[in-house]
Amino acid sequence: MLVIFVDADACPVKDEVYRVAARYELQVVLVANARMGFPSGLGIELVVVGRDADAADDWIAAHVRRSDVVVTSDILLAARCIPLGARVLGTDGRPFTEDSIGNAVASRELHAELRAMGQLGGGPRGIAPKDRSRFLSRLDEMVQAGLRELRP
Repeated sequence: MLVIFVDADACPVKDEVYRVAARYELQVVLVANARMGFPSGLGIELVVVGRDADAADDWIAAHVRRSDVVVTSDILLAARCIPLGARVLGTDGRPFTEDSIGNAVASRELHAELRAMGQLGGGPRGIAPKDRSRFLSRLDEMVQAGLRELRP
């Protein structure tokens, strides 16, 4: 069975995940460092991990399987899940793929260096309505592809 794993602590598109999961009757696993509310009765499970910086990432990488979907804005988590056969979708609706992850990791490292030198400031930009729309569409596509892959 396909599972949608959500790197949940700062995920701005959890409601969209719930909508798609309900449509396909899929399990959603929210992985977070702290307890959080979520709708009951939709096959949603909350896994609270330790407060270590990478605890949620480590848990997801240890449990994700081929054809599962991971929702995260964490590039390094995406880089860990792609080789396991998971589909990975950024919270802005942009997929992480084998072809794109190398550039994403390199860009992340460059931005970290620029921030450390004081050349770059600010955090990630907010999620716009077009990002939510793209996210819903891409998540639906990824779920359908994963379900096709799992069919006998």
